[in-house]
Amino acid sequence: MIEKVVAFLFEKKGIRILFTCILIFTLIYLISLTKFIFEPVGAYLTAISVPIIGAGIIFYITNPIVNWLEKKKLPRIAGTFIVFLLILFLVTIIINFVAPVVQKQFSNFVDSIPKMVNNAENLFEMWQENQNIIPPQFENTIQNVTDNFNQYAERITSSIIGVIGQIFSFVFAFFLIPFFLFFMLKDGYKFAPFVSKFLSASKERSFKTLTANINHTLASFIQGQFIVSVCVGVMLYIGYLIIRLEYSLSLALFGLIMNFIPFLGPFLSAIPAIIVGFFQEPIMALWATIVMVVAQQIESNLISPNVMGRALAIHPLTVITLILAAGGIAGFLGLLFIIPAYAVVKTIIAHFYREWKQKQPEEDPDLL
Repeated sequence: MIEKVVAFLFEKKGIRILFTCILIFTLIYLISLTKFIFEPVGAYLTAISVPIIGAGIIFYITNPIVNWLEKKKLPRIAGTFIVFLLILFLVTIIINFVAPVVQKQFSNFVDSIPKMVNNAENLFEMWQENQNIIPPQFENTIQNVTDNFNQYAERITSSIIGVIGQIFSFVFAFFLIPFFLFFMLKDGYKFAPFVSKFLSASKERSFKTLTANINHTLASFIQGQFIVSVCVGVMLYIGYLIIRLEYSLSLALFGLIMNFIPFLGPFLSAIPAIIVGFFQEPIMALWATIVMVVAQQIESNLISPNVMGRALAIHPLTVITLILAAGGIAGFLGLLFIIPAYAVVKTIIAHFYREWKQKQPEEDPDLL
């Protein structure tokens, strides 16, 4: 009798879904109770995450070159060495020509900080002298910002220190990236066939399809975002030179890096340029804003549609939500990697859902 009742209940799709959810949450709870077993694994993954992620990004940028050379009948190992020579050549150019200019501009910026602070104090004094012309509804807001200025400054400073700490951690692990990159370029294509040897024929096809989809998703995002960011950086640099904005190269490089953060990156990169332009000459802040708007309009209407298209098919509201959550949880690195991580997870879920749907009876194909 009990078996018949259970069989009858499990014929209902809602009961099956509820039971599956209960099993999943039970598994998560059991894992949380035995998390001490997984802590060494987590520590190991954390230690190698920087070189793997760094090498992975460079791999997806340079792998098309190796593939193209291989199609030209050049051995893959030779193509890998050629890519390393190109990277070494690019690094040499950056060290000899770009880095000295950036270092000089940064030193000049540090030297001009007292002047900026003095100008800010003068503006504050002018505001106090003319406080009577400010509408009453704005006085409380301005006073609140003024009273909590030190607290805001401490938060900004701690955030900057956190970013600098993450950068130093990345630099510390940077020397491992070439080793990981070499073997990724040389043997990366062997991963899927190697794992497939241990799978049945049906699972082998599924695994190869899944890895191909993940590879396409990551390549589309990283290669496209790299090209778009470089184009934006070049446009910003040309625009800053035209309006004669100080620290133009450093600000353009900052804009290039920030553009890797989808949607919010362009707005974040505009803030330093506007601040520097305002203290250089108030009208310069307006010109810096115009340069940023023009560059972003060209990028969003011309470059991105042709370079990236709709490769990830992620709604803008989803992007904003993910970035806000990742920024609060993982800081700057979270902002950089949340979108490709979400795209990979989305690809995996979509793959298994399609396979599950194909196995369902024709009269009952849907999940809900």
